[in-house]
Amino acid sequence: MRNMTIGIFIIASAIIWGAVGIGVSLKLSGTNCYSEISYIISTGAIFHLFFIMVPLALRFKKIKEEAAQ
Repeated sequence: MRNMTIGIFIIASAIIWGAVGIGVSLKLSGTNCYSEISYIISTGAIFHLFFIMVPLALRFKKIKEEAAQ
C-alpha cells in the first residue's frame, strides 16, 4: 500500500508537468511572449512544490519513521 501511495504522487506530478508542457506549447504557437510562458511554467512549479513534493516528502518521512520502529 505504501508504494501505491507514492506512485500516485509520481503520476500526479507527471500529469501536472504534462499539462504545463501542453500549455507552453499552446502559448508558443505563433507568439514570442516570454512573460506569458514564464507565468505558465512558474504556476506549474508552484503547484508541483505545494501539491506534490510537500505531501510526498511527508509520506517519505512517515515511512522512514515506521521503518525505524
